[in-house]
Amino acid sequence: MRDTSWLAASRTRSAWLFLAPMLVLLALVAGWPLLRTIWLGLTDANTLQLGQAKWVGFDNFLTRSDGKWYGVLADPVWWRSVRNTLWFAVFSVSIETVLGLGIALVLNRAFPGRGIVRAAILIPWAIPTVVSARIWGWLLNDQYGFINHVLASLGIIDHPVAWTADPSLLMTSVIMVDVWKTTPFMALLILAALQMLPKECYEAALLDGTHPLKVFWRVTLPLIRPALMVAVIFRAIDALRAFDVIYVLTGANERSMTMSIYARQQLFEFNQAGYGSAVSTLLFFLIALATILLLVATRVRLTND
Repeated sequence: MRDTSWLAASRTRSAWLFLAPMLVLLALVAGWPLLRTIWLGLTDANTLQLGQAKWVGFDNFLTRSDGKWYGVLADPVWWRSVRNTLWFAVFSVSIETVLGLGIALVLNRAFPGRGIVRAAILIPWAIPTVVSARIWGWLLNDQYGFINHVLASLGIIDHPVAWTADPSLLMTSVIMVDVWKTTPFMALLILAALQMLPKECYEAALLDGTHPLKVFWRVTLPLIRPALMVAVIFRAIDALRAFDVIYVLTGANERSMTMSIYARQQLFEFNQAGYGSAVSTLLFFLIALATILLLVATRVRLTND
């Protein structure tokens, strides 16, 4: 028992020694900018005059003056960006998970040309986000866009649709482009999990004459659930900090503005380094909180299963 404990302690020390260089590099690359951002969020710093910043405490977050509330938490545009971000994250991740699962199930079957189809499926994910957003911006254009041309040719619409300008279609268009872009990522992770499943379970189910849907719900889904939850967590974190695809398609439009776009606007368009840093700090802690909640929920779910 003592030898086993010594061996476990030795392995733990070795693991920390191997991780130490990476942790030091991570602290320098990510830790210092994060602390600097938090500090600037507690000042009235201006982007053009960072050296003259004065300490204001939590005034950038929330303060009361002359009977009115000021700060990020009192700004209705901030709360709208929070709602937009949550709306975007929930719907895009949900649709991508369902579509990714379906694509992965198809690609997991043997059929002629499967390798070519697998490579083709990854093309949207391989294209840089800014490039894909610009391509879709042209496709969705209300005057000369290919989407409107096809829909009009089929008789589905009788006049051009302003996909990225119509307030009722703005978020739908953004979500559609993001789903096209990142569904292959979900499909790839789920396909990797499907490739690792033991074939004995399916052979036994085939001999018993079990219906394929029942096999999916009782065998496939429980076995790939850990990998599926990891994929959902990764995508959810990425969606909560969404910036490029939405900014390229719609700019700083309040109807589609996310928390990242709001922070960028305050920092670079309004030159409010202190206020923008406070927004960035809130964004960091909200994403960290969401990550912790997702990890806890995943661990509880897997433990119960």
